[in-house]
Amino acid sequence: MFVAEDQVPAEYALPHELHQKEYLSNGFMKAWEGASHAVYSPVALAQADGSYQRKLIGSYPVCTEKEALEALDAATEAYNNGRGAWPTMGVDDRIKCVENFTRKMIAQKDTVVKLIMWEIGKSFADSVKEFDRTVEYIYATIDALKNLDRQSSKFEIEQGIIAQVRRSPLGVVLCMGPFNYPLNETFTTLIPALIMGNTILFKPPKHGTLLFYPLLDAFRDSFPEGVVNTIYGRGHAIVPALMQSGKINVLTLIGSSKVADELKKLHPKVNRLRAILGLDAKNAAIITQNADLKLSVEETVLGALSFNGQRCTALKVIFVHRSKVDAFLEELSAAVSKLKYGMPWEKGVALTPLPEPHKPAYLKECIDDAIRHGASVINEGGGTSFESFVYPAIVYPVKAEMKLYREEQFGPVIPVVPFDDLEEPIQYLIESTHGQQVSIFSQDHEEISLLIDPLVNQVSRVNINCQCQRGPDVFPFTGRKDSAEGTLSVVDALRSFSIRSLVASKFNENNKQLFNQIVSDGNSNFLSTKFIF
Repeated sequence: MFVAEDQVPAEYALPHELHQKEYLSNGFMKAWEGASHAVYSPVALAQADGSYQRKLIGSYPVCTEKEALEALDAATEAYNNGRGAWPTMGVDDRIKCVENFTRKMIAQKDTVVKLIMWEIGKSFADSVKEFDRTVEYIYATIDALKNLDRQSSKFEIEQGIIAQVRRSPLGVVLCMGPFNYPLNETFTTLIPALIMGNTILFKPPKHGTLLFYPLLDAFRDSFPEGVVNTIYGRGHAIVPALMQSGKINVLTLIGSSKVADELKKLHPKVNRLRAILGLDAKNAAIITQNADLKLSVEETVLGALSFNGQRCTALKVIFVHRSKVDAFLEELSAAVSKLKYGMPWEKGVALTPLPEPHKPAYLKECIDDAIRHGASVINEGGGTSFESFVYPAIVYPVKAEMKLYREEQFGPVIPVVPFDDLEEPIQYLIESTHGQQVSIFSQDHEEISLLIDPLVNQVSRVNINCQCQRGPDVFPFTGRKDSAEGTLSVVDALRSFSIRSLVASKFNENNKQLFNQIVSDGNSNFLSTKFIF
């Protein structure tokens, strides 16, 4: 599976190691001469002596609390209590800045796509898809903001009061994205926060850091000084001081609920802090006795193993009616055996190396725990690992006392739980600390109806005869319980990173003339009837 470096196709190889010795802060690329973190790919290369070694891709700065606080000061100054050039800029001008950034970003596509592939082991095809989807999201965000602004470009008169209601920014946003969709998931929060007039402190994920380096010049050249600032370093060393400063107005994190809880508690004025969080999930599939078995297997494979199961929306526990379970396991094993595994650049590859160095050992721990409690690995070769690769394991029967029953494995392990009564999976979802999504597989409309009503009050999305997923991006993406805070979609994100503000006055002749004069002079970017096309 792993090859020597001279066997990597030239069109997928990185031209050289990328050693980042600078970072973006206060509108300048600042030189860094301190400690650096070496970035090794999950792709191991065969060596002449028969061993295997992860490929060194490059390195990035390990900055300290000092540099992080300097970046915070830059973002705070750029916001200037809402008086800075960016928060007071007209919506149409902010849109032009984001459009300019997007053009510069597209020019870096080839480099960014290769870095996604090499840094996190995502297939080349999926890396291209992630980049393209991110660009589409940016343009969809621009269109959504135009629509939102058009609706706000009028005055309202109610009970003798004339007012104009628009959305205004919140302040300084600390943005931290995940490693599994490092570009797309990060930008689904960063871009709407930015375009609404907030200033940004951006910490790249631990895995998938270097891919942002080619975009830093685009950020610097597209926005006013201090509007976008990058912070590098160990999260535990630099983020607490940022939160304790009280200068962070919005925390946006896609990661673990434990980390989110700890960070929020550090803020001295928690009521002033808005949190937009995408957190843990343990999405279940419920395959009833009336399910289409072929369809259920196809969607389970997609839902559980796309990008090796390293998605918050992945199917992470499968409840199967006991009357169907033997046939389901047989067909699921056959389907998994047909998946192509290999290096990320191989065409049609579905299973690739894992970016987290500790993940193979953790998955083995989960599988061994299940076996100790009476489960078995059903599929041939399931759970076999070598270097950074783990072959998918179908584990059955999974029970409540097993780690796989509750813990989010975030990897290629498919726990299968048999059930006799639909109340069993319903109770699982009720008792779960997670509440993102569920997938129901059934061809009986009455059965589906009976499941929908209790489950929509446990999770944020109920999928019928299909896997759990985020898209389309116009749909709300959120979760209940410990799975999320705030709602993301193209439109919801714009609302999440802003607040409704209004200018109002008594409706009389004098105030009518004042408002007309302000609008006609065009001196206020807020009080305006400008219609953006």
